[in-house]
Amino acid sequence: MDYARYYLPPALQLGVIASFLAGGPWVWFGISTLIILGLIDSVLPNDFATRRIGNKTLADIPVWMSSLLGPAIYLAAAVWVARNPGAAVHEYVGVILSCAWMSAVPLVPATHELYHQRGKIRRFVGRYCQICYLDCTREIAHVVGHHIYVATDKDGDTAPRGASLYSFTPKAVLHSTKESWLTEAENLEKMGKARWGIHHRLWKAVLAQLVFQSIVFAIGGWTAVAVVLTGMVGARFWVESFNYFQHYGLIRTHEGAIDRRHVWNHFKPLSRIMAFEITNHADHHTNSYAAFHELVPDTKWIPMPSVFVCFFAALVPPLWHNLIVKPALKRWDHEMASPAELEIAREQNRKAGWPNWFDDINPQQASTAAA
Repeated sequence: MDYARYYLPPALQLGVIASFLAGGPWVWFGISTLIILGLIDSVLPNDFATRRIGNKTLADIPVWMSSLLGPAIYLAAAVWVARNPGAAVHEYVGVILSCAWMSAVPLVPATHELYHQRGKIRRFVGRYCQICYLDCTREIAHVVGHHIYVATDKDGDTAPRGASLYSFTPKAVLHSTKESWLTEAENLEKMGKARWGIHHRLWKAVLAQLVFQSIVFAIGGWTAVAVVLTGMVGARFWVESFNYFQHYGLIRTHEGAIDRRHVWNHFKPLSRIMAFEITNHADHHTNSYAAFHELVPDTKWIPMPSVFVCFFAALVPPLWHNLIVKPALKRWDHEMASPAELEIAREQNRKAGWPNWFDDINPQQASTAAA
């Protein structure tokens, strides 16, 4: 069962491809899974089990499938356009939303798993399957930016307290893009090459996108290109929104080591499966080379609901802040924060207009909790 459960993501992707080929109202199948999975996941008990998987090759099969099926979904969308001239507007909307959602989950977790591992082929595939959300340079900022600066003010993936999903997401897109491109340019300069020359991975990403869109055009013309690009743009912003739930409001000083307490975990069963264990988050940030099935759930966690519930709640900021994240952060400040982190947290609360819940925290207790 531990091997089989991870075939759910590629099975849903294949279902989306089939829905596009079937046409009609079936094109809404992909986006409908967001609601269906969210409802089911929200009522299931938390899953704290450590996976019993010993064969890495077999474990990787669904990861590879989900990565490669990401671009395949967009090609199926182009086929749908070619086969359905004059389709209703609502059908176009269903295709675009389904493409965008499938690009966020499970494609992002699958490509994330590949580019975090050793091996040129794995990293190449993980990198260029990210074409589906217009970001074939994403892992630069993720690996050498986010993983180093997580929970600090230098991390574009960590939303400060008080930020809404709507204010965070566009800033995160800009920060990630800028960080990736500048980091690549600086590395080229250190190697004695032109900062923005032909070796810069930005141009390889542009070439990959041009080749892919040419294939889309050959299948369904400019209408297919418009549909595919709209889905990709939507996916780009949707992708960044998931960092909002996994890091929101957490604090770390620049001098402090990264610890399991510096990320949120979501242990609902479907959250873990559909995200290839990204939501089983603590181990990943302390050992980023660990395979998804090797991650051990953090039993000292502060409870967070399903990642699907977090997404829907964040669409209504007062709901997200007051019912989910403020109670969790108050516990984190009282039980896990160091004295230096508490000072930063206090200032963030003040700027956000949040309650001052720090006066009853004993500094000695804080030091012990963070140790």
